[in-house]
This record gives sequence, C-alpha cells and structure tokens, in this order.
Amino acid sequence: MSELSTNQSLPRLNEAAPDFSANSTHGPIKLTDYKGKWLVLFSHPADFTPVCSTEFAEFARRQADFEKRNVQLLGVSIDSVYAHIAWIRSIEQLLEVKVQFPVIADLDMKVAQAYGMIHPGASATATVRCVFVIDPNQNVRAMVYYPMTTGRNIDEIVRVIDSLQLNAEKGLATPANWKPGDRCIVPPPPTQAAAEKRASEGHDTKDWYLSYSK
Repeated sequence: MSELSTNQSLPRLNEAAPDFSANSTHGPIKLTDYKGKWLVLFSHPADFTPVCSTEFAEFARRQADFEKRNVQLLGVSIDSVYAHIAWIRSIEQLLEVKVQFPVIADLDMKVAQAYGMIHPGASATATVRCVFVIDPNQNVRAMVYYPMTTGRNIDEIVRVIDSLQLNAEKGLATPANWKPGDRCIVPPPPTQAAAEKRASEGHDTKDWYLSYSK
C-alpha cells in the first residue's frame, strides 16, 4: 500500500467534516467560513482538462440554483492559484459562462488527504472526482466518488441537496428516483406498538414498514 493511501483518511457520513484552511482563487478560506450554509465541496483531477472544464461550466451555469438553496460551491484540485485563474478565464471565454465560486489551490494536498481524494489506483498526483455535501452544522451528509473519465450530473447533485434539505426540515426520506413534488417515505416505526398503529396514522401505508406521505 502506498504512502499516499495510508496517510489519508476518509470522512464519514453524519460526522464532522474535516477542518481546513487553504488558499483559493478568492483568497484565504477555511471551512468555518461556511458555517450556517450548505457546502458542496468538489474536486477535479486537473486544470485545463476537457471533462473537468465541462463540469465547471455546468456548476457555474447552475450557480443560481445552488444559491437559492443556501448552498456554497467550492472546487479543489492540486494546482496553483495561477493555474486556476488561467483555466477559469479560459472556461469563461470558451464556454461563455462566469465562474463565481472559489477554487482551492491544494498544492500541499492537505485538503485532498483530509477528504480521501487521492486514489493511487487512479492517479498518485491528481484528485479523483469527489463531491461532498456538508450541512450548515458542518457535518458530512453525502459523498460521491466518480472515476476520472465520468463527468458528474449536476441535476443529481441538486436532487441530493433537495432530498437532504427536505429530510432536515420534515424528517422524511425519499424513494428511488424521487424528485421535488413526489411522495416521500415516512420513516418506519421503531417499536412493535408503533408498527401496530401505523395503518391508522393517515399515510398511504403499504405495510407497517413502508408508508408514503400524502
């Protein structure tokens, strides 16, 4: 096992997001700057690469959708601030979209190591495509890893945020292929007595453990 793989950790769901302080295209930033907001921290393998360029353009095009959900976007890769600035200017010119979110220059790999973004089987010198959704209390609520060859679906990232925010507000879960406006899942009863009462609670109950909200 390589030194890179043994020195890095992997965040865990519903636990505190690893703290960090870093330089970015918007100047020095730290995780606590975003307390009280939802945060989407996403890594890309390298600047001036084709798949990453399309992803950055799509994140930028959806900026308003994230903002209305109180979500801050934050990119990261193992490139310098100057490389990030030059690449962002290139994206804005070639793909005709304004990139307004900051991008961390993680030259010392501290953020990448803290979030388990280095996968030696994919590359020993680049971050794989990771997405971390961090809630306003700065706990990790979702994380997704993609191979370098697969661009992310921004619609799915927004859908996950909608699901997490609905759960935080109403305590409901979301079924497969859920999208806003669809029925939700009522959490299963935790006791035998509660299971016996479930059918009379006014839900669309298929069985004691499977009930849809109306």
